[in-house]
This record gives sequence, structure tokens and C-alpha cells, in this order.
Amino acid sequence: MTSKKVHIIGIAGVAMSATAKLLLDDGWDVSGSDDAFYPPASTYVEKLGVQFFEGYRASNIPEDVDLVVIGRNANLNPETNAEVAHAHEMGVEIQSFPEVVAEIISDTHKIIVAGSYGKSTVTSILSWVLLHAGKDPTYFIGAYPMNIAMEFTSHKGSGEVSVIEGDEYPTAHWDDSSKFLHFNADDVLLTSVGHDHVNVFPTYKKYVQPFIELLKKMPEHGLLIACTDNGGVSEVLEYAPQYITYGLEEGSLWRAENITYGETTTFDLTHDGEIIIQLTTKLLGAHNVQNIVGAAAALLTRELVTPEELESALTDFSGVKRRLNKVTTTATVPAYEGFGSSYEKARAAIEAIQLHYPDKKMVVLFEPHTFSWRNHDALSWYDTVFEGVREVLVFHPAEQGADTHKQLSQKEITERINAADVSAKAVNTAEEIHEHLQSALDENSVLLVLTSGNLDGALDTLPEWLDTNFS
Repeated sequence: MTSKKVHIIGIAGVAMSATAKLLLDDGWDVSGSDDAFYPPASTYVEKLGVQFFEGYRASNIPEDVDLVVIGRNANLNPETNAEVAHAHEMGVEIQSFPEVVAEIISDTHKIIVAGSYGKSTVTSILSWVLLHAGKDPTYFIGAYPMNIAMEFTSHKGSGEVSVIEGDEYPTAHWDDSSKFLHFNADDVLLTSVGHDHVNVFPTYKKYVQPFIELLKKMPEHGLLIACTDNGGVSEVLEYAPQYITYGLEEGSLWRAENITYGETTTFDLTHDGEIIIQLTTKLLGAHNVQNIVGAAAALLTRELVTPEELESALTDFSGVKRRLNKVTTTATVPAYEGFGSSYEKARAAIEAIQLHYPDKKMVVLFEPHTFSWRNHDALSWYDTVFEGVREVLVFHPAEQGADTHKQLSQKEITERINAADVSAKAVNTAEEIHEHLQSALDENSVLLVLTSGNLDGALDTLPEWLDTNFS
């Protein structure tokens, strides 16, 4: 029997390449195209081994294709993209990636991880623990796990459970509903509800509405696992059919207590005040302890693993790329990369570094890559986001989609940070980055790189430069 053919326009995005892998697992013949991409997404697509076209052209789409999946990237609009326009002219079935994923997971018990931050890490923890325990889940992660056994960001398993990272961002150019609404969640793990994507949700009221819809759509047997350390989460509990709470603060049903932070952090996992098991993790920061407690609450409440299976798996969990992973090996200056795509994520990363390196001066290399960071409506974020940082090097904002919102300039961002009594300097090239870091860093420093981009390619060579120049 000949397999069905699918073509993915915008395949080099993290979510789109994860969709490609699920389709491969499901027996589809996959091809795809993309433009203006960079590692690790581009190398990941190469690893998948699918037919890949660089650049968008109508001829990229196979004439006998059964399905075309089109991403949400600003460049994938039929008015300006010849390949997308041709897909619509062909009369072939067109879907968004959430629609595709929803069909693949339809027969499983679906745990959807949602929230303003922590989604990728929690989804990775849940998936890894289930894999480690031999449960073979289906999973979909919007980031790159660092455990070798999780070679891919997604997997169609034979188990009864699927773990899916759910995003509140709109689904497609033709579908303004939030992506996670397509997945028909059985359970929802909600990490936070803090205003994000201000270009799409200009007010907090509009931002929180999709989360309310997500909880209202849950079936009667559905369970909300809610982090009540975050006030926004507490405000939406009433919309869930039933819920349990987790966090670090008193009052949560599932908590971490007796925390000892270090290169390896240990803590007691408690349920209603009773110690269940002591856990250890290599992940940095209080927010990651919080993430582990959330995953543990979901897994143990649903009796998907035992406490001992949870403990064993977490000991071996290495984390997620770009989520506070150390990028230097021999440098005397430790350097970490954080996915600073929003205020909450940036603050969590900064506070984690401060917690683990309290006596070192922190230098942050920051790229305002997402729409939120370069939108004038979020300018006030810069008043407090870098509290406790000695110096910030501000890379120039990304230009993609600049004409679709109130774009901030590098000068405006730098001046706002300086006005908050944090030293900020503009940098625009790899050479300028190296020059400023050479004078800003010493053996009493720690470097945090915050970006969801790649600093125009400078990020790829920065770790080697640091190891060479601070050996």
C-alpha cells in the first residue's frame, strides 16, 4: 500500500518539524520547505531525512500530495508566498499543525501542558519519566530535549497516554483560535497565566480568555493540575471540572519542601504535608523545582508511574536545550543559555542564575527576538526585568514582521534599561559582542544569553569563543 503524501510549508520551525516526525511515525511520506532558518531547527530537519526544499516555490509541492500543512510564520501568507498560494489553488486539503496533531493523538489520554512559561520543560519531564518507565507515550515538545534517549522532539508511541505542549498563540493565518484548543485535552497542567504575546493579546483579559476556554472544554473526568504559586492560575480554577494544586508556596496540595540548591538540587516531594519521596535534579532554579513538582503531581495522581520510577527518571534527566543549559566547557566564566522569549521566562532564568551564583556579577547578552520584546506596548517590561544584573548587551531587534506591530528600536530598548539603573550597551555583530564581553567578563562573572533567535548566527560560535578566550 502506498503511503499518503504530506507537504509541510515552514517545516524548519520547532513545532512544524515535530509535526513532521509524528507524521513519519504515522506512516506518511513527508516533504517540506522553509526559508531563513538556522540550527538547531535546520539540522533537525536534516536528521529527519525528509525531502527538503530551501526557499518557497510552487514547484516544491508534489502534484500528487494528499495534504499540505502550513505554519503560522508571518511569511506564510497566500498574498505574498507563491508556495502557499499554489497550495490553495490546488484544491488539496490544507491543515494547521494543531489539527494534524489532534488527529494523531485522538485515541489517547491527552495531557496538555499550557502556560506562559515552563511548558517545554514540564512536557519534557513528563515524557521522559513515562519513557524511562517503559510506558511508550506519544509526545510533542516545542524544544529540543538533551537526553540522548529522547532523540526527537516528538514521538508516536504505542502507550495509552499522550503528552502535548499546548500554546495559546493563534493556530494559523485562517484560524485565530489558540492552538491548544484543538487538542481536546483530558487533563491540563497549567504552569502560569502571565500576560504574553502582547501583539496578539493587547490586554490581560484577552490573553486569559483562551485558557478559560481550554478548561471549559475539558470532559467531566478531566483534571487540572494547577500551579497556584501564580496568581493568574488561581483565578481560572473555577472553570475546570476538578483540580489539584502544586507549587513551592504553602497551601499547595503538592509541594517541594526542604530544598537544598546546588549543582545537584535535592528536595522532598510532599502531598498534603506528607513526604512522598526525596528527589534530585541537575536543573537550575526554583522555577525548575516547581516544574518537577507539577509533573510529579500529574503522574502520581493519575498513577501513571510509581514514586520510585519518578525518582529514577529525574536523576537521569538532563533538561532542555536553551532552557538554562550550560554552553561552556573549559571557560573560567560559566555561561548559560536561556529561552528569554517573554518577561516571565527571562526573570525565571535571571533569578535561577542569581540563586546558584549569588557572589558573581551577572552579564546578560539579550536579543529582543519575539514580537512581545520588540512591541512598544511591552516597553515597561524593561523597567524591572534585569533587576540584579550588572550589565546587559542588547542585540538589535529582529526585523521579521516589524511592520505588523509597534516595533521598538534598539535605541529605545537600551535607553529604557539604562533608565532602570542597569548598564546597557548596544551590539550588532559577533565582533562587537566579543569585544564587549572581553572587557565585561572576568573570573567573578557569569554570563546568561537570553534569546529565542540566534544573534544573526553569533550564537553558534559563542561557546567556542568563550572557551578559547577564557580558558
